Amino acid sequence: MGGKTLTRADLAEAVYRKVGLSRTESAQLVESVLDEICAAIVRGEDVKLSSFATFHVREKNERVGRNPKTGEEVPISPRKVMTFKASNVLKSRILDGHNAALRTGKAKKAG
Repeated sequence: MGGKTLTRADLAEAVYRKVGLSRTESAQLVESVLDEICAAIVRGEDVKLSSFATFHVREKNERVGRNPKTGEEVPISPRKVMTFKASNVLKSRILDGHNAALRTGKAKKAG
C-alpha cells in the first residue's frame, strides 16, 4: 500500500482552494464537520455520507481470546467498535482508479 496520507490540513487546503474561504475559515469548517461526525458516532448513531460510506457502531460480546505467544486463554471484554462500509459509488471509483493505474503501468504489485 504506502503512499501519501490525507490530513486535516490537506482537507482544509482543498476547501480553501475550491470554495474560496480563508485558510482559517476552511480549517474551522473541516474541524466542524469532523467534530459533528465524531459526536454522532459517540452517541451511537450511524453516519451515512451518500456516495461515500456509512459509519456504524456495533456491540461486540465478551469472548475468549488467546495470547499468541503463550497460547494462554484470556477473556476479551465486551465493547463497542466502529465499522466503515464503503458505498458502491466509492468502491466503483476505487476500482476505476486501480484499473486506470494498471493500464498506465503505475499500479504497485502486492507483496
